[in-house]
Amino acid sequence: MSAAAPHSASLAILAEAPRLALPAVVALKVAVVLTVWTERARTRKHLSRLDPHLLRDIGIDTRAARREAARPFWQG
Repeated sequence: MSAAAPHSASLAILAEAPRLALPAVVALKVAVVLTVWTERARTRKHLSRLDPHLLRDIGIDTRAARREAARPFWQG
């Protein structure tokens, strides 16, 4: 059995799976957007609290960190 066989089987199962109803698709997309926004807000909050030596460790200066942390969560 080749390594591609399990992948092909998964694709076949997905192709035969019933489609989600429109309200479910909308709810799923809303959930994804809310999750992304929450993650952005959380990471920007943590970025704003990092000490300058930690910012240097990740290659960001204090000014850039402040600018990124100040961005609204809905801006990517």
